[in-house]
Amino acid sequence: MNRLNPTVPADQYLADSNVLFYLNDAVIQLLEHKEEYNQFGVIRYFAEYFSSVKNSNHVLFREFNYIQATPHNRASFIRVFWKCYRQIGKSGDLLSMLEYRSLLQLLCPDFPVVLVQSAARIAVMDDTIDCLMSFSDFLYAFQLQFYYQEFLDCVLVIYQDLLAEENNKEERPQDGVEPSTLAQCIDALCDRSKHSHPPRSCMREILNQTDRISYYSFLMSLAKQEAINQTIGVLPSKAELLIDPEMDQELDKLIAQIVVSPSSNSSSSAVGGLKEVQKKASPRRNIHHRRRMEVESDGSTEETDSSEN
Repeated sequence: MNRLNPTVPADQYLADSNVLFYLNDAVIQLLEHKEEYNQFGVIRYFAEYFSSVKNSNHVLFREFNYIQATPHNRASFIRVFWKCYRQIGKSGDLLSMLEYRSLLQLLCPDFPVVLVQSAARIAVMDDTIDCLMSFSDFLYAFQLQFYYQEFLDCVLVIYQDLLAEENNKEERPQDGVEPSTLAQCIDALCDRSKHSHPPRSCMREILNQTDRISYYSFLMSLAKQEAINQTIGVLPSKAELLIDPEMDQELDKLIAQIVVSPSSNSSSSAVGGLKEVQKKASPRRNIHHRRRMEVESDGSTEETDSSEN
């Protein structure tokens, strides 16, 4: 999140950092569950709420309207998704669109399937979305689609209009559009758009490399750009995506606990690290003592009212 800068006007800082949005949400949560907060006090509640926002743990198990409300929330959710399911990439498993939807809905129960489908189309370049996808391919496609959703929706409308115009002029349907024309339209869109958009230099570089381009080939190339990772500031490069010594230590501890437990299931899931992440979930989750979700070896969820050991 943006740090307070004395040179930035107060109104601009409040708008850029979305502080008022988070303050409003914190107050709403406080009023809805005020009886639970009497145990430790309002000051501690606000301290833990904003600490969780700063540490990007605040989006875990929240509703979709909340996780998409600000750029920081979107980036935080991408980070949580990567951290929770990184082991899938390490194991080399290929999953379907429906399986990725299930994983996302473990973190956000009302996450819309249409966004998962769009990310899958980017990953497989609009081939059948029933194709199996690697974790890294889906993750980078999902990052692009989720973070820049509104901008990409506008680009799709522009692309469809350009394609329709070209098909009206030609006898045979065209495969893609002229990159130079698309580049001009995207440039104009960036000038008037209020939504976040990928760096212009990235988009121009891709569009300057080919004679014809389709919408999904353009997005697939964008998803692979390192500058996208640097701009959003959440995911590392593909070479470093699966490297996380701290998480490896947590998983080793978890595996050790499973091994020594007489009631443990011998077949652990690739997403078993989710349980450890949940223990570090947002204070809102811990304070409310809401149901805990454990990922079983078959990918299903189990609800319980008791605390974890």
